[in-house]
Amino acid sequence: MSQNGLLLSVMLLALAACGEIARLPISAGIGSKPTLPPPHHRLIPTVNIAPVVGWSPGAKPQAASGTQVAAFASKLNHPRWLYVLPNGDVLVAETNAPPKPDDGKGIKGWVMGLVMKKAGAAVPSANRITLLRDANGDGIADKRSVLLEGLNSPFGMALVDNNLYIANTDAVVRFPYATGDTHITAFGVKVVDLPAGQINHHWTKNLIASRDGSKLYVTVGSNSNVGERGMEAENQRAAIWEVDIGSGKHRIFASGLRNPNGLAWEHDSGALWTAVNERDEIGSDLVPDYMTSVRDGGFYGWPYSYYGQHVDERVKPSRPDLVLQAITPDYALGSHAASLGLASSVGTTLPASFANGMFIGQHGSWNRDPRSGYKVIFVAFKNGKPAGEPLDVLTGFLSADGNAYGRPVGVALDKQGALLVADDVGNIVWRVSSDNVNKR
Repeated sequence: MSQNGLLLSVMLLALAACGEIARLPISAGIGSKPTLPPPHHRLIPTVNIAPVVGWSPGAKPQAASGTQVAAFASKLNHPRWLYVLPNGDVLVAETNAPPKPDDGKGIKGWVMGLVMKKAGAAVPSANRITLLRDANGDGIADKRSVLLEGLNSPFGMALVDNNLYIANTDAVVRFPYATGDTHITAFGVKVVDLPAGQINHHWTKNLIASRDGSKLYVTVGSNSNVGERGMEAENQRAAIWEVDIGSGKHRIFASGLRNPNGLAWEHDSGALWTAVNERDEIGSDLVPDYMTSVRDGGFYGWPYSYYGQHVDERVKPSRPDLVLQAITPDYALGSHAASLGLASSVGTTLPASFANGMFIGQHGSWNRDPRSGYKVIFVAFKNGKPAGEPLDVLTGFLSADGNAYGRPVGVALDKQGALLVADDVGNIVWRVSSDNVNKR
């Protein structure tokens, strides 16, 4: 072990010894009425990262009963987000955080940099969109090409008519696309700038098109944990933007969302839903990540309150007027699970229990003891709302001794109705299909 590796291991052990252990099971922070205990403040927050070891040859996660999992594509470079084109081609954002020179200063920033390196999250960004094609329909990509390169930490993708929209970390950019294209050489046209800068704390920007194709909804995470850099650093952040495709003009569609990532349209109600990664450093049992329908003009509390109107006493000055407006989310997904990916299951060919609901990719905790997330779950919907307990779809990303083989992020349905899962540190896109569906 190198001197730096030894130092990091010693520091992580020391931090773990100072940390706080969850007093509630992870299930207490899941559902429409999660248990929210009093906040637990500590000078040194819990640090309990799962070191990444990767998948050994032939190893794979465990799929839910009635399903099977296989690698759709491997040997990718930090595949984080997915988008399926109408012809069945799968786009993968091979991406990671951009340089953030002002986000790692001080002891805390230095420690966090070491922790993220241990978690496999510190690799340089490939800055490209890779196209994967399963030409013979056997569930394995047999053609791979670089569709777009030279991007700036790309994440969300959406096709509207003959234009492919990419959410870079600092702007939404439009490229011409024709069905079957495997490489785009045209220069992108900027649609709208997005908040970024030298800190750019939550760098991932996702997007989804409106049903009529006239607008894009774009996620913009906060620039801090709970506004500790001052609210001027949060201008137009912690929000979902509505962007007019034709003019590039935008407005804040919903706010007070610490780090919204996944976006999906709910089939029955037509409502926009998002998965939100919540705040840290008030204990292993707080605060639950969540998914929620998004109301036009709605405020969801950040940073002044969490899960509705539970005041965060760390935030000064307080804003009781805004707390009174805070909307309680629809469904909690567990504290610190890093619930990022979100996809409607409508159209899936998985077993009937997955027919109507949402798939959620949980990237996994770094500051909860015991760890949470590191799996893909499913929540059934009824009459446009979550109904019942979540089902595990894909597990086994953690070893018995707490190492991470991989970390699931983006989720999407392929053209055959199977579930694709981007594993960004395993460098694989997994495919979950019904074990009753024969490969073609």
